[in-house]
This record gives sequence, structure tokens and C-alpha cells, in this order.
Amino acid sequence: MPIANGDDAVTSETSLRAPERGTTKIHLVIEPGSRAIREELGDLLHYRDLLYFLVRREITVRYKQTLLGAAWAVLQPFMTMVVFSVFLGRLAGLPSDNIPYPVFAYLGLLPWTYFSGSVSRASASLVGNASLLGKVYFPRVLIPLSSTLAALVDFCIAATVLVGLMLWYGLWPSASALFYIPLTALTAVLALGVGMWLASINVQFRDVQQATPFLLQIWMFATPIVYPGSLVPERYRFIYDLNPMSGIITAYRAAALGEPIHWQSVGIAALVALAFLLTGWWQFRRMDRHFADIV
Repeated sequence: MPIANGDDAVTSETSLRAPERGTTKIHLVIEPGSRAIREELGDLLHYRDLLYFLVRREITVRYKQTLLGAAWAVLQPFMTMVVFSVFLGRLAGLPSDNIPYPVFAYLGLLPWTYFSGSVSRASASLVGNASLLGKVYFPRVLIPLSSTLAALVDFCIAATVLVGLMLWYGLWPSASALFYIPLTALTAVLALGVGMWLASINVQFRDVQQATPFLLQIWMFATPIVYPGSLVPERYRFIYDLNPMSGIITAYRAAALGEPIHWQSVGIAALVALAFLLTGWWQFRRMDRHFADIV
């Protein structure tokens, strides 16, 4: 095949021949290389349009072909609040810190429903999107991240019911309710960190998908949702504060009612959430290269 270079021409001939007997065979192994964290963060920004479409698809699929549509975002925490109010508030007589028990319970169920829903969807997100993992490159962390962000829509819809419930019992939302924005961001960080841990492990061990609802149920009763944190003895207070959702939910109630926020508990919750996020991301990056092969 002639190759022209200026006025000169060079003729070369290439032939493929089978390896002769006794020759050494060369095996080429292609392995994924390590990438800097800065490059991966840059990929997240570069693929922001894909994140938007993943979030939109998550929301659309959730309410597609449903009779009630977005009303399901309200029914779950509202009906759970009704059941807790009847059986635990009225019959069992659990205290509620001088707050009407329905308002008390809903203030706890609102962030908890967002957290547990985000973790459940994120933990199963990689297996549910197995068809995407082996086709084209994109940052795999966008999949559990989209599940966490999509659940925010349910949270915002359910939050409107809280305003009506408080007004029904003669309670006016306080100006400190603006702290809901950073508290919700903190809840999202915690949910994403836990979700990345469970999603990466669930690819290899599908037991995680079966165990997640059970673990979340235990976590729920270890969190002051149906009972006030004041019932916890002082000697167990530090262990109690290590549960990040305890500090978050207590801060939600205080912010809505204009009461002092226990910033030490919020600070501990922020540190634990950050630890979950960093270690979850490390675990996710460590197993990322094997997702397409295993799933």
C-alpha cells in the first residue's frame, strides 16, 4: 500500500500470519486505570444533563399508570401518622412534648419517609439499571444520586400537608422553618452515603435488597419518630446522638415550632453523614470497575 509523503512514495506490505510452532503467544489484558478525584468530580459536572434526565425518568416511571399519581407522596406519611396517632398517641398514651400527637408524628415521619425512600431506591438502583451499565461510559454514581434527588419531589409535596396540619391545630410555622433547607440537604447527604454503600454491595450480594427494608424498620424505631428524645436516659444520650437521624428529626421539630435547636446533635449528625458519604463513595469507586461484569 503506497504512502505518499511530499514527492516521495514509500511502499509497504503488511501480512498477517499464524504464529509458528514454538513461538510465544502474547496476551493483551485491558484493565481500568485509576482516576483522580478531581477528574471524577469534573465528570459529574460534565454529565449534569444526564443526571437531569435520570431524575425525570425516575419521577415519571414512579407515577406512570397510577390512579392517584403524586398523591401517593402524601398518603404514605399521612396514613402512617393516622395509625400512630390512634394506637400510640391515644391508646398507648405516648408523650409528645406538649405538641398535638398528629403534628408531632408527622414532623418525624416527613424527613424519615424521604430518607428511607431514598435509601431503598438507591440501594436497588444499580441492579434496576443493569442494561445501562455495560453500554456506554458515564459516572455510575449518577444512578443512586438520581434516586436521592427524585425523592425530593415527594418530600416537597408531603411538606405542604404539614403546613395544613399545623394550622388545623392552631400552630403557625416559625420563621426558623427556613432551617428545613440545610436540614433537608443534610438528610440527602446521609441518604446518598448509605445508598452508595448498599447499592455497591447489592450488585454482588443480592441479600442486601432483601435486608434493606428490615434494617430501615429497625433504624426507624431507634429514631425519635413516634416518641420524644426526652425519654432517652441521659447516660445513653451519646449513643443516641450517634444515630444521625435522631439529631436531624429533633432539629426538624424544633425548626418548625420555633424552639431552640440542639446544635450539638446536628453537628454530630453532620459528621456521621459526611463519614457515610466519603466511605460510601470510596466503596462505590472501589467496586465501580466490576459493576458491568457482575450485574
